Amino acid sequence: MSRNMTRREALATFAGLGFAGVLSACGNSGSDGSDSSSSAKKASSKKKSEDVVVRVASLKGPTTIGLVQMMNSTTGIPESGASLPASNKAKAGSGVTYAYSVSAAPDEILPLVIQGKVDIACVPSNVGSVLYNKTNGKIKVIDLNTLGVLSVVTGDSSVKKFKDLAGKTVYISGKGSSPEYVLNYLLDKAGIKDQVTLEWKSEHTEVAAVLAKDTNAVGVLPQPFTTATLVQVPALKAPIDLTDVWKKYAKDGSQFVMGTTIVRSKFADEYPGAVQDFLERHAKSVKTVKADPSGTASLVVKAGIVAKEAIAKKAIPECNVVCITGKKMKKGLEGYLKVLYKADKTSVGGALPADDFYYLGE
Repeated sequence: MSRNMTRREALATFAGLGFAGVLSACGNSGSDGSDSSSSAKKASSKKKSEDVVVRVASLKGPTTIGLVQMMNSTTGIPESGASLPASNKAKAGSGVTYAYSVSAAPDEILPLVIQGKVDIACVPSNVGSVLYNKTNGKIKVIDLNTLGVLSVVTGDSSVKKFKDLAGKTVYISGKGSSPEYVLNYLLDKAGIKDQVTLEWKSEHTEVAAVLAKDTNAVGVLPQPFTTATLVQVPALKAPIDLTDVWKKYAKDGSQFVMGTTIVRSKFADEYPGAVQDFLERHAKSVKTVKADPSGTASLVVKAGIVAKEAIAKKAIPECNVVCITGKKMKKGLEGYLKVLYKADKTSVGGALPADDFYYLGE
């Protein structure tokens, strides 16, 4: 493990966001996969002259769902435990090619990014900021790949809108990380923070177990846990999407961002055409995933993100996969990071990243 980030820090960063398991976070679709900036749109008319292997790392979670069609159309879904090439050098005339790894262990990815052994990585939204601060600006964010992932789940028919949580006990996991900070922010904005009791659990499965035992209980779960739980307990519903609640109360243009794609600054400087090629392919992949969940389900299972195709097929339409770049990316993420920073400076690495963190292309 790199001395820049301890194993404990890495696990805490990811586990708190619910990205460490095979049934990890995603959310209701709130944006089209074509939400890309002019930098990505220019890619189709810009010659990709670099001869380079782009080494891409991601997790067995929602940040990889929008990428699976791209993986499948280039080199194929990587085998479990597959390693990346030691170098991104390619044969002359080979153009831009890709190598992928999908890991269940977040602490495997972060040091590889820091050490220059991974070029592009799909990670939870605050991780790019943490790495930017720990590496003194050697990391940039190139797109938002997953928006809000959390929903209120309950069988209590009196809970229909967010303010109906007043007077309730809400079961949730992720204390000391983004779920806590986001929920407290939204409760405060709704004016009911002092009227809601948060009961913290260590895992999503514990929250789901409480809801299965008492369907009148109120919990907060990420997708595809939400979909799986609703299938198993038909008496439960998911009446409130926290992404919608964020949109209602956040007036600064920020978005509830749960996943981003980052790049090493040195790689972006050396191979701008390869970065543009990735963004173009990623946007196309997201669009295909949304348009064809049935055809994508087997790829999601093969990548180890969801165990069963039936659950994947139901969950994908609810998964908030996007490819948002450029100024819209900056505005959406910047406001979100400010919320985290206000709640806990360490959640973003101790300081908000400067403008050079945001890759806006040419």
